[in-house]
Amino acid sequence: MNAAILYSALSWLDLFGIGVFAISGALVAARNGQTLVTFAFFALVTGVGGGTVRDLLIGAPVFWVQDSRVPILCLAIALLIWITPVKFWRPAAVDWFDAIGLAAYSVFGAAKAMQLGIDPVPAAIMGVITASVGGVIRDLISGEPSIIVRPELYVTAGALSAFTFVLLAQTGMPGILAALIAFVAGFILRALAIIKGLSLPAYRGAGSGE
Repeated sequence: MNAAILYSALSWLDLFGIGVFAISGALVAARNGQTLVTFAFFALVTGVGGGTVRDLLIGAPVFWVQDSRVPILCLAIALLIWITPVKFWRPAAVDWFDAIGLAAYSVFGAAKAMQLGIDPVPAAIMGVITASVGGVIRDLISGEPSIIVRPELYVTAGALSAFTFVLLAQTGMPGILAALIAFVAGFILRALAIIKGLSLPAYRGAGSGE
């Protein structure tokens, strides 16, 4: 597999994931009745948070500092949500936009790490970090319970996308096809978690008296 070609072919996932996460951040600000400045801050932090941590960990230039399209996109999305009537955004919209971004950004984050020579398993983990940290920061600054400590599946769905992509890419499958399969797998799992409340079993040792 030519990692450089693969990364280039999947680069559309970057702006897509950023945009979707920025929407989820702006919607949290809308739900809390915040100002336009807060909308912009939430959109930017949610959109770039995971990718920033990923780039710092793998020693790459922080992507949005090098590409002005990224902050412009996040700020434009914040303004769009700000001027859009609230009736267009259902309460569950944050979860669904977040689910799309989670699956897309898990794949892209893993692809970028692989392009920079990171081994497959750490590359997949970078995909999970890329997809989940922005939402964690968003929840933290909004004072809401973090998505990663809620019972329904979240990080697991991102891990499914990231590890599926890395595994399929390692078999020689074309990058776009591997990305599509991995994206759909992670999104479906997260969608089922939203609709059905799917969750992993919790640790029970603390209450067992042992």
